[in-house]
Amino acid sequence: MTVKEFKDLPGFKEGNTAELESIGITTVDQLKDAVNDAAKAKEIIKTLSGVGPKTVENWKKNFATGETAKAKKEPVKTGAAPKTAKAELQKENAVSATAEQAKTEVVEAGAYTVQAKPELDEKTVDALAKRAVISGSRPAFKRQEWFRYPTLGDKWRRPKGIHSKMKRGLKRRPPMVEIGYGGPAEVRGLHPSGFEEVLVYKPEDLEKLDPKKQAARIGGTVGTKKRLAIESRAKELGIRVLNRMVA
Repeated sequence: MTVKEFKDLPGFKEGNTAELESIGITTVDQLKDAVNDAAKAKEIIKTLSGVGPKTVENWKKNFATGETAKAKKEPVKTGAAPKTAKAELQKENAVSATAEQAKTEVVEAGAYTVQAKPELDEKTVDALAKRAVISGSRPAFKRQEWFRYPTLGDKWRRPKGIHSKMKRGLKRRPPMVEIGYGGPAEVRGLHPSGFEEVLVYKPEDLEKLDPKKQAARIGGTVGTKKRLAIESRAKELGIRVLNRMVA
């Protein structure tokens, strides 16, 4: 598939356009060069909401597929006349107009606001990316004999009993939770965005948070009126709320 616009990429959201502009990427060609550069790819993962290492890898494959299809489709022309300066100027104006129109559409829509990002060092960013890869390959741990007794459910419980074959680790038994399946210790318990989650129950709880490292999660027992007050105060303080109400 040939990628002509940002929306042609899988997993690309409308709000990501404004986030790309914040790091100096306004065209598809610039994004293509960025995903093929290791340092720029890390910056994209850190800046764009909902974009992880797997998404960037898929974009890279889409760009490569589009180049191959274009090379096959376009025949080799011999003796073609060079483009005139007028044609080049028209092309540049068209690209500028498209970028400006996309920027205007994002501003006018007002449906998405770029959320705050944590200030992370390179080590933490790499650990978060590694954790995402490990989580994708981790098996689903299910309770012993969940298939035999439906009332047990499949939520994980450690197998017990001296005759338990699953506990003894015999062959053809489901995998058990073990230390080898864990992710990097330095990012354990962090939100996928990199924030440390802090439960809040009233607007005053927000005063203790550090907007650069911590994000708020409103407690489940908080009512709608107080929830709106918390979200309003969090917006004033520049604190990200992880479970905002859908407006």
